[in-house]
Parts: sequence; structure tokens; C-alpha cells
Amino acid sequence: MTKLFCAFLEPVVTLQLASPTSAAWIDQAIRHFDLVLLDHANCEKKAAGNALSLLFRYPANGQLVEALSPLAREELQHFERVHRHLQRLGILLRPLPAAPYASRLNQHLRRHEPEHLLDALLVAAIIEARSHERLGLLGIHLPDPELRQFYLWLAAAEERHWQLYLDLALAQFPADQVQERLDTLLQVEAEILSTLHPEPRVHS
Repeated sequence: MTKLFCAFLEPVVTLQLASPTSAAWIDQAIRHFDLVLLDHANCEKKAAGNALSLLFRYPANGQLVEALSPLAREELQHFERVHRHLQRLGILLRPLPAAPYASRLNQHLRRHEPEHLLDALLVAAIIEARSHERLGLLGIHLPDPELRQFYLWLAAAEERHWQLYLDLALAQFPADQVQERLDTLLQVEAEILSTLHPEPRVHS
């Protein structure tokens, strides 16, 4: 009876990063944490902007609106928390040249619908999953105990975010289609990060 029931369950879709973050990135991030923290503040603003851009592009998709409007607000709250740490450490908020990570991922977004929506949701999920991993590493390795606690808390939020984007993709598309495209994009992401960017960034 159990086997018969399980045979009709939806296939499980998994998001597992194709390559772990290197020790070289951890060392670079700790040595230049002022730049990483500054970049992190900019990343939180971009994450809020990405959620809003999806709302503008798909205003009739009620499921996206219900999920991404509160997500955009939460990303801005995270930006505010990061900004407080910048102020505490005497670091002025300013723009930084971005690492090529996100732009190279976005080059793989297909232009036509509905494939573009699937790719946009999966790329957002992958970026959040990498953020989850790397912010968790900062929570382990940073010398400042207040920052360690902050980053461990924030890593848990990033996990919720990548799961949200993945759930949205699964609500719109068949699971086998989601998994196939996700696996392709995860390999692309691993290739992008195979060489350490010389400028320390969250996604360098």
C-alpha cells in the first residue's frame, strides 16, 4: 500500500550547488571583509530590486505577487541591518564595481516565455543558495562575535529565500522540467565561480 502511494508522488526537485566555496574565497573574504560587507549591502538592495522587477514583469501572476512583495520588503530590512554594521564599523556606504557573477548567470536566461520566467526564478534561487552557503561560512569564520551571530541568522533567511524561488518555479512548471533546467544552470554557476575574482565580493 505504501509503495503504491509513493509511486504517484511528485518527483522531488533538489537544489544542490555543483561546487562548494573554496578555502581561497573564505581567506579573501576575511582579509578584506570591509569590501565584502559593503558589497553585501549592495547585494541586499539588488535582491529587493530583483523581486520587484519580477512583479513588474508579471503583474497578472498573483502567486508571484503574493510571494515576492513581502520578500522585497524583507530584503530591504536585511539591507538596513547590514547598513547598521557598516555604520558600527565606520564604513561609508558606496557603490562598488560588481563581480561578473550575476551578469554572467543572467546571460543564460532564455528570452521567450514561459522559459524566461522559469530561468529567472531558478537563477534567483541559485544566487540565494550561494548566498546561504557563503553567509553561513562568514558566520563560522569571522572573528567578530556580533558579526558571526548576524551572519548565521542571515544564512537561515537566505535558505528560506532560495526555497521560495524554487517553490514558485515548481508551482508554475513540471518538476522534471524544473530539475533539468536547474541542473544546467547549476553547472553554469559552478563554472563562473571556478576562478576566484581578484576583487573580494560576496559572489566573487
